[in-house]
Amino acid sequence: MGYPSWSDDAYTHISATYTSKSADEIFATAAVSDMLPVGIDIRESRDSDEHPESLAVMVWLDVTGSMGRIPESIIRNELGTLMSTIIDNGVQHPQVLMGAIGDHISDKVPLQVGQFESDAANLTKWLESIFVEGNGGGQVMESYLMAWLIAGRHTSIDCFEKRNEKGFLFTIGDEKSWDNISSDLLKKWLGYAQADEVTDVQLLEEAQRLYNVYHIHVNEGSYRDNSEVLGYWKKMLGERFIILNDYHSICATIATLIAVQHGVDIKTVVSKFDAKTAGMVTTALATIVQNVAIVTPDEGVIKL
Repeated sequence: MGYPSWSDDAYTHISATYTSKSADEIFATAAVSDMLPVGIDIRESRDSDEHPESLAVMVWLDVTGSMGRIPESIIRNELGTLMSTIIDNGVQHPQVLMGAIGDHISDKVPLQVGQFESDAANLTKWLESIFVEGNGGGQVMESYLMAWLIAGRHTSIDCFEKRNEKGFLFTIGDEKSWDNISSDLLKKWLGYAQADEVTDVQLLEEAQRLYNVYHIHVNEGSYRDNSEVLGYWKKMLGERFIILNDYHSICATIATLIAVQHGVDIKTVVSKFDAKTAGMVTTALATIVQNVAIVTPDEGVIKL
């Protein structure tokens, strides 16, 4: 996957078709089989003649409760910001996988997995395929650890395998993660014949071998400044935990962080945004930028 190239014009044309549509008309109204993880093998991000130095980026959207409005914001308005900002700041070949997270205890569809893509048509196709279940368990926990499971055990990415450059993984939501998945539920949701219980710490470590792992806490709604939620993520991710006060700035934040980690000054990146977005992104990334790890060819990252 991920062989065609991004076109701003193509995205503008596609996004215009959403203007007269409601969210229910844009997104899948039931689970789409191609996104369900039962029997999943490997999601691949590969180099090609058109993309000789691919960079794997995973974006996992919480589709429970109020977080369900975020996929709509991204597909209507923000996807162009994500891709164009990354490309315009020197990362020419991003390949982005869009996925969705729910609650593996209570939801009918707790995990949905797209493919790594580079072009507007395929990226919007996978976004449209997301079933925004809008449920969740009401326990201040969702299944973000399932994103780490897919990343660590079910992806193969050339940026890491060929160039020792980690990809990027972003989970986005407003709660903390469940701390484990039982063997029975691994069999149910992933279709494993045999499985042992896994923990959030274990799965995060596996994902971090291949990816720079971040979580964006959408600091709005019921869990704004919630000490339990914030404490969990600070313990798990430290400086790679991002607090964002406006969900409309998610894609700008992701793209800016990728650009900064590739050596671009944050002021240069945010100068292209409107004043409100620039301020939100700068505030959200203030701590991270001070401790940024710069990607260098064949050496992974060097921390400044």
